[in-house]
Amino acid sequence: MEVETPVLSQAGNSDPNSHNISTDSRTKKYLRTSPEYAMKRLLASGHRDIYEMGRVFRAGEAGRYHSSEFTLLEWYRLGWKYLDLADETTELIRFCGHGQFDDWPVKRVTYRELFLHETGLDPLNCDESDLESCALERGIQAGPMDQQEWLDLVLSQVIQAALPGETFTVLYQFPPQQAALARIRGGDTPVAERFEIYLGQMELANGYQELTDAGEQLQRFQRESAMTALRGDETVPIDENLVSALRHGLPECAGVALGVDRLLMSCLKLDRIDGVLAFGADRA
Repeated sequence: MEVETPVLSQAGNSDPNSHNISTDSRTKKYLRTSPEYAMKRLLASGHRDIYEMGRVFRAGEAGRYHSSEFTLLEWYRLGWKYLDLADETTELIRFCGHGQFDDWPVKRVTYRELFLHETGLDPLNCDESDLESCALERGIQAGPMDQQEWLDLVLSQVIQAALPGETFTVLYQFPPQQAALARIRGGDTPVAERFEIYLGQMELANGYQELTDAGEQLQRFQRESAMTALRGDETVPIDENLVSALRHGLPECAGVALGVDRLLMSCLKLDRIDGVLAFGADRA
């Protein structure tokens, strides 16, 4: 079922790497970075499989693949496993390609396997200095960063560029610190049940086996807020409504968000996101 959730919220996204855009009115509100929180509240209230396609907003995002305002298609499947949802997402992308992606193979690889293959580093054990050395060897320089920031940088600037063309790459089993809102599978080597789908070298989708534990979700929000404050950035109110919904009970489900603008870029063989926007950020 299609749903429509608020674009403005009393709470923001506490992820230190997602920068919120807020209003300047007397009652401060935040433009959503994703419809995820509100959609999970609908699932907890009894809705079943749902989807939404709409605008989302993130400050400071600009460039070849990024815009501060863009379109996400997000959907949730009750009772599904996250890799089954990855398969459905791949089939949707093929369908939208009208034949041009039909012969592209699907390559599944864990985050750890891909990191080891491309860099020789184990992302579950390496530290900041290891990652900085890996980046410097490839001519990539950056200021002081924590391990999560270095992992993101190496993935986006080193590993992503080396992905095979004309291939669907399904990257899964992320390090626990990269879980975001995904469930962490325990064991001797805990991993986050999260996937990303790349069409060639372009990231198109990000999905999770959704975290249903309210206490753990609140702790993650609090850790993210503390990290944001440590970096000297503005913190945002935690979404207590989502935490309350999880306490009420979120059914077992998997969810995914797909970048519609990037999918259009791929289908039309364009190399800049401005090519699929009526007006780019500099002309809006």
